[in-house]
Amino acid sequence: MTLTDLSPFTPAIVERIEPRSDNDPIARRLVELGFVPGEAIHVIAVAPISNDPIVTRIGSARFALRLDEARRIKIRTEGGHL
Repeated sequence: MTLTDLSPFTPAIVERIEPRSDNDPIARRLVELGFVPGEAIHVIAVAPISNDPIVTRIGSARFALRLDEARRIKIRTEGGHL
């Protein structure tokens, strides 16, 4: 399951960041921003019509992510279901 599959306000946990290539700069930047395994994450808003961008909250920070970026973030719901 990726972040793009998560309904707004549903709690989830970051499982991993999936790079698209060796040394993927976007995947690396997501990790630098705090999207690391074990972190709690929520979708707090989604753009109407196109669903791009997705606004997320991780810790006390909020980030607007494009769909391509959000698809790199693999998650599980807090209940453990994928």
